[in-house]
Amino acid sequence: MRKITSRSRTGYAVAASSLLLLTAASGATAVASADTTAETFGHGHHRPHTTYPTQQEIREQFDTWNDALATLDPEQVADLYAPDGVLLPTLSNRIRSDRDGIVDYFEHFLEKHPVGEINESHVDILSPTSAVDSGSYTFTLTEDGVTSTVDARYTFVYEKNTRTGEWLIVSHHSSANPEG
Repeated sequence: MRKITSRSRTGYAVAASSLLLLTAASGATAVASADTTAETFGHGHHRPHTTYPTQQEIREQFDTWNDALATLDPEQVADLYAPDGVLLPTLSNRIRSDRDGIVDYFEHFLEKHPVGEINESHVDILSPTSAVDSGSYTFTLTEDGVTSTVDARYTFVYEKNTRTGEWLIVSHHSSANPEG
């Protein structure tokens, strides 16, 4: 049961997305733009001093992750994930739901010297401390002098650590694009 019930952050992200859709459908507005420092709810009511991340700030999290891949240090990559973060990796069928599993995956993945490049990104700011980036990316892999590419879809769910200000990956799904 732990694997289902401990994913409250991911559940929160899904619930928040649903709430935003319901809010939009009812005609109320919730605004979170790149420069927003206050929320607008319904009929112009404001809750001041709430700072939302920009879409660019969230997109830059991928650059941080890709730079960590370049170090070829699986511990450094794993440091970007929340302690209870979940990884559904591109090149493995095994779900990684703890640091040891995430490190294990990256020990093998980094042997291929991956370099990722975003092809398409869709960022959803859910709150001042949570966001989702979904889209497609291409990995260039080099193994034994042979270079190949993998086109994949991704979703990163980020949560900001309010003590440190650091964005952590709480859920990361990556899957190779199906053919066709």
